[in-house]
Amino acid sequence: MSTFLGETARRIRPGAFVAQIIALRWWRWAAALVLVSSVAACGAARLAYNQAPNLTYWWLDDYVDFTSEQTPVVRDKINAFFDWHRNEELPAYSRRLEAWQALATRDISAAEACTEYDAVRERIDRATERMVPDLARMALQLGPGQLDAIQQRQAKRNEEFSQDHLQPTREKELDDRLKKAVDRSERLYGTLTTEQRQLLRAQLQRSPWDPQRTHAERLRRQADLLQTLQDIKARPEQAESLVRGHIERIARSPTPGYADYSRSLVQHGCAQFAALHNSTSEAQRAQAVSALKGYTDDVIRLAGRR
Repeated sequence: MSTFLGETARRIRPGAFVAQIIALRWWRWAAALVLVSSVAACGAARLAYNQAPNLTYWWLDDYVDFTSEQTPVVRDKINAFFDWHRNEELPAYSRRLEAWQALATRDISAAEACTEYDAVRERIDRATERMVPDLARMALQLGPGQLDAIQQRQAKRNEEFSQDHLQPTREKELDDRLKKAVDRSERLYGTLTTEQRQLLRAQLQRSPWDPQRTHAERLRRQADLLQTLQDIKARPEQAESLVRGHIERIARSPTPGYADYSRSLVQHGCAQFAALHNSTSEAQRAQAVSALKGYTDDVIRLAGRR
């Protein structure tokens, strides 16, 4: 399910808040890594997962610029999260991957694809809730200079988004999205045929994806982030509820009409994945089963390591 989940996650991925980064961004990346077969070879998932605590810290530090006093505390919290995830969550992922092996052998409906997407989101939500107390405590420790660093990083990411999605012509932007979709799909199925590439292009052309609307939502979330951090400083006793409120407004935007837009993206992604999968040959499905089995084995090994 790499094409659908990868494309959808890219669109709904949140911005810079500590809660977002650890619980919703790197966690989503790690989940996609082991659930969506988004790397090229068996064993690579294990390597990346084992490095995830360090990579998470480096990604966070690039946003926040932790002090020498904050660094060991942040690293301890990240390590504790991944220890919990390895012990408590990976067994559920191995069962999900085994179920995907069976699904890969037959045609599926868009509704079935959405069911799998919802199952992944439930695991992400569980991990997010697990992180809230520690994230609230970390947010309380951020100083004015670190808030400035977050705002600067936001501006940089906005410029990158603009260059990738707002400045190119619609045809160029479509070409770039198609290339990424093909790359993800071929990691699961092997080489796509010309007809399958054309199918993906037609699906992307019909997508409700609107970069201007998505960019506006990014700006709203970023403003919400900065306001949330200010509110936490003013009302530290409410830090956890404020973090949860911010996360809730990421998952369910208060912007009128955005929930329907987000839902339409997911539904289109389900249909896009099902259409591509149902076009695959017996050999491509066998390749997908083999890839998924490799990742199942990786997850079992990861879960068994103590």
